[in-house]
Amino acid sequence: MNILEVKDLTKTYGTGETAVQALDHVSFSINKGDFVCIIGPSGSGKSTLLHLLGGVDRPTSGKVLIDQTDIYDLNETQLAIFRRRQIGLIYQFYNLIPILTVKENIQLPMLLDEQKVDEKQFKKITEILGLTSRLHHLPNQLSGGQQQRVSIGRALISNPAIMLADEPTGNLDSKNSEEIIELLKMFNKTFNQTLIVITHDERIALQADRIISIEDGKISKDEVIRQ
Repeated sequence: MNILEVKDLTKTYGTGETAVQALDHVSFSINKGDFVCIIGPSGSGKSTLLHLLGGVDRPTSGKVLIDQTDIYDLNETQLAIFRRRQIGLIYQFYNLIPILTVKENIQLPMLLDEQKVDEKQFKKITEILGLTSRLHHLPNQLSGGQQQRVSIGRALISNPAIMLADEPTGNLDSKNSEEIIELLKMFNKTFNQTLIVITHDERIALQADRIISIEDGKISKDEVIRQ
């Protein structure tokens, strides 16, 4: 079953002679539970693609369907709600709220949505992430690796349709990088969580089930690594 369908996606910045086509008619689909890496050099369009998949930016043309919902048919309010509920975003620089505790940061999507937090799920996620003893700490009291774990918890708390990670190890040392990737793989396999990682690191990409390569705004290669 396709959890994500991208149809003829195009993004152009500017107009006329100064126009830059960041994405050029990109199409692909991803099945529920897949672990996919999207790779490409700087300026290839991979970050633009992630922003469009995450509902953070709007395309010039084309469609993004997540769990059969065309996200760009939604108005801004509907899209914001859908994003909180169905898209888990993990950023390179964590994007945690500095005045909120670890617990509050993780539960933030549910609190903004005025939804009841599943305490059993919250406990399970924080135990797996090794954050049980850090729940009342602020982000500046945590290491980089711990902050990224909080970011993963926040992305998972609403049980989203897809989880998008933008260079999730780009700000970490090699030890923490390995631990974060292993955690993401574990959530992918154990919880059947669909995972899409944007990276320039081929070592990370080779751990995925499938690699989509982007060059000059187009898909240059789409390769299944393992079934």
